[in-house]
Amino acid sequence: MPESFDLITMGRIGVDLYPLQTGVPLTRVETFGKFLGGSAANVAVAGARLGRSTAVVTRTGNDPFGAYLHQALKEFGVDDRWVTPVDAYPTPVTFCEIFPPDDFPLYFYRQPKAPDLEIRTDELDFFAVRAAKIFWITGTGLSEEPSRSATLAALKARDKAGTTVFDLDWRPMFWKDPAEARPYYAEALRHVTVAVGNLDECEVATGVREPRACAEALLEAGVELAVVKQGPKGVLAVHRDGTTAEVPPVPVEVVNGLGAGDAFGGALCHGLLAGWELEKTMRYANAAGALVASRLACSSAMPTAAEVEHLVASRG
Repeated sequence: MPESFDLITMGRIGVDLYPLQTGVPLTRVETFGKFLGGSAANVAVAGARLGRSTAVVTRTGNDPFGAYLHQALKEFGVDDRWVTPVDAYPTPVTFCEIFPPDDFPLYFYRQPKAPDLEIRTDELDFFAVRAAKIFWITGTGLSEEPSRSATLAALKARDKAGTTVFDLDWRPMFWKDPAEARPYYAEALRHVTVAVGNLDECEVATGVREPRACAEALLEAGVELAVVKQGPKGVLAVHRDGTTAEVPPVPVEVVNGLGAGDAFGGALCHGLLAGWELEKTMRYANAAGALVASRLACSSAMPTAAEVEHLVASRG
């Protein structure tokens, strides 16, 4: 029997180089902090911080930054057995600018191609993918071959066993033709049980933008739970059984909003694994996201269960 993880994520990884000065453009930044980054990696870290057994399926360059990512994953308690090197491409780096409370431009260096888009079908451990309690994929993984075919093959092999989450993760700069995205999103939605995205991402997947309409369109596309993040208006979650939760955001002083969505994702998985009621899960996930938004980094800022529970309790 394959080892069964609570959560296996598949998709983007890289090195985040974040300025250690806030409110300063990159032209004037003098010092940076180096962090593990990438949505799939961050969600795995978030889950591990909450006490879950997690692993990530991805690829790095065969270079010092790739070695650093292996080291960081291990330090965070994330299994790195399915993180393999690609000789042809360098490990990606991402820079950001930090202008609180709501302006955090990102600059991705993923050319000529990111190694995490070189995930290949014949290298996947389908037994482990199927055995995981939660399997998590991202929209970025659908943007190029061979990652696209590998992602869809993993979903088909999974066949909705357990909980399968599609992080809509819309990044238009990763698509050669963004207009091509919707058919691949639609195909992925047929094989997952949960879809998570903000309004921009939901619009790419469904063609509609109003939150309730987005949730209904995602349910119609095949999922059991639609989670629509609405920024300052909070989050709307609608289950196929009719259960609905709409909860406000947790107010915090924002330092860096990047990574909050990944913390939300890891906490969402934690709540689903625990079998919590939908509203409790959404409040917990919102609190996890708020904690990361109040901190500088992403991966190293992911909260522990005690920190999230304290914030939830303090907000009543």
